[in-house]
This record gives sequence, structure tokens and C-alpha cells, in this order.
Amino acid sequence: MRQNAIAIVGAAASRTNGPEVDTAPIATPSSTKSSALVAGATVEEVRATRTEYHPVVLRDEQVSDRARRLANAIEPVVGQVYFSPECHEEYVALGFSPSPAAVEGVALPDGPAYFTSRGSLLGRVPGELVASAFAVFNPEIVVPCVQQGWALTDAATICEARTRGAVAQLVRILGEKPDGIDRANELLAKAVAPLRPEGKPLYAGVLAQGLPGDPIGDFWRQGDQLREYRGDAHTAAWTVAGFDATEIGLLTELFWGLPMRSYIRSRAWSDPQLDAAEARLEARGLLDGGDFTDEGRAVRGEVELNTDRQMRPAIEALGDDFDELVGIIEPWSAAVRDAGGYIKSTVQLTGAR
Repeated sequence: MRQNAIAIVGAAASRTNGPEVDTAPIATPSSTKSSALVAGATVEEVRATRTEYHPVVLRDEQVSDRARRLANAIEPVVGQVYFSPECHEEYVALGFSPSPAAVEGVALPDGPAYFTSRGSLLGRVPGELVASAFAVFNPEIVVPCVQQGWALTDAATICEARTRGAVAQLVRILGEKPDGIDRANELLAKAVAPLRPEGKPLYAGVLAQGLPGDPIGDFWRQGDQLREYRGDAHTAAWTVAGFDATEIGLLTELFWGLPMRSYIRSRAWSDPQLDAAEARLEARGLLDGGDFTDEGRAVRGEVELNTDRQMRPAIEALGDDFDELVGIIEPWSAAVRDAGGYIKSTVQLTGAR
């Protein structure tokens, strides 16, 4: 079974389960030491033991603004992997079909190649696990696509092809060492250093790959860590809010200012599945006549705020260097779009503020 034209528009939105809360203390050397410190310490001394990635403590609204700006800055330059002609050529060489269509001159990915290449971050896992990690796609499409992919290649081979193709497109557009690349890598390293893998399967998969070892490759890989971390965080936010993939997809279209049942078509859900999801959202008082109720708008907005809050370690690690990093990346992302490496009309992925 082949899904020929799934329009992957590089959404930073939506994947796996949220973190579980475990309130039972576990006695480790570090936790025992921390407890001892707290028992006889002043407030100032306790504050001094906080982890190193908190040079300043930002208000939630500051974290949110910066987290969204960073997500939108890195999306084209990192998410271009899904549209890269060099990636498509790599996958064709492995036996996958070529890009089935183009939007605004940007080549869309072959379905099995997309699910298998990105899924390879997790290893040679079954399609059910890929569907769980990606979270927003219909498993009825994902599972056979991944089965087909593993009949053609293995995880290490297609993961390496994915990296080569992504880096090759960036080199073609930006050059091997664009101005600011060393500083961008230095700052990205600061941003990803405090990120933890629990409850973040795709981020952990990217982390496990290590760095390619060249300036553009390292930049893309660290950017992919941030991208997948936010995606995993987003899935945690919407699952804990009680939504399933069809429901969050419909709400997200409205959050982005898109017509309902437009973007979600790229996730391969059927009309009956979407009808049922819309009915559930109306019953909860979140939708009325195909649009948000006041409660629905607030609930969907809170999902994004909860996603932003999970980016606090990266945002605070950057500190006063935040504007410098984004200032380096934004022109590169514009160049990628101008060169046809990423769809130009994509909305701001984290919604209007």
C-alpha cells in the first residue's frame, strides 16, 4: 500500500506521550546531597545550587515569545529535509518512489520515504511505533508505508541518506560555511545542552545520532534536536489536555487561521474520522458551527503555552544571546524559502499572538 502524496509542510506540531509524574523520591547520591543542602541552607544558598542553564529566570510570557520566535526561525532551515531534492534522490537510489508532486515549486516527499527516513531516528521499529511518535498521522497509512520502507532498506542506511540530503541542500543554498555558522553552532550547543530525553522520543532519536562533524551538518542536526524536542513537547501538551490526533488537528487549523479540514488532509484522516472528531469537540463546547467558541480558543491557546513552557531550559540557556542566534538563522531560513527549499506560504507554526 502506497501513500503517494502526503503534503508534509514541516509542522513543528505534534507527537508522543507527555511526561508521567512520579512523586516517589528516589535516593541517589545527588538527590541525597540536595536534600542535605536544603535542610540546613538559606534561601540564597539553595538558589545557588540551581542547574547551570538558569542564568536568568524569565517570566512565562517571555519564554513563550522567545520559544515561538525560535521555532519559526529554525523551521525552514531544518524542516527543509522533507523537501530537499537531494534527499529525494537519495531515497530513489534506495528503491523509493520519487517526489509525487510539487507545491509552489517545492518537491513534496514520497509517503513511505518520509515515514521511514524520519522514523529511522528510532531505529528499525514497526509502523505502529512510528505512528505513535509522529502522533498526528493516521496509523492506517503510516503502518503500511513503514512496512514498505523496511522492505527496501535499513534504519542506518536511510538515516545516513537523510543527513546527506539535508546537508547537501543547505550547502547548495547557503554555501559550506556561511557567515556566522561557527557562532550559530556555539549558541545552538548552549540551547540543547540542558534538554532531557524523558518523554521525548524523537528528540532522543536525533540526540542518539551525534553530530556529523562539519559546520552545516552540525548546525542542521542541533536545529533538528530543537525542532523534535518542541514537537515532542507539543504532543505532551495536547495529550494531557485530553485530545486525540484528529481533535488537535482540527483545533490547530483554526489556531493557525486556516480553514478547518484543509491542512489536516495531509495527515490522511478520513471524512468519517474527522466528522466524529468535530462532533466530540462540539459536545465539549470547544467548537460551534466550524469555529472556536471562546472556551475552545482559550483551551487551544493553553496547549501552545504549555508547549512553550517546556522550552524554558533552551531559552534560558541562551539568555542574552537569544537575539544573536535568531538574527543569524532568520536570513538563512529566508534564503531556503527563496530557493524553493521550503514552502513559502506556510503559516506561522505556533499561531498568532
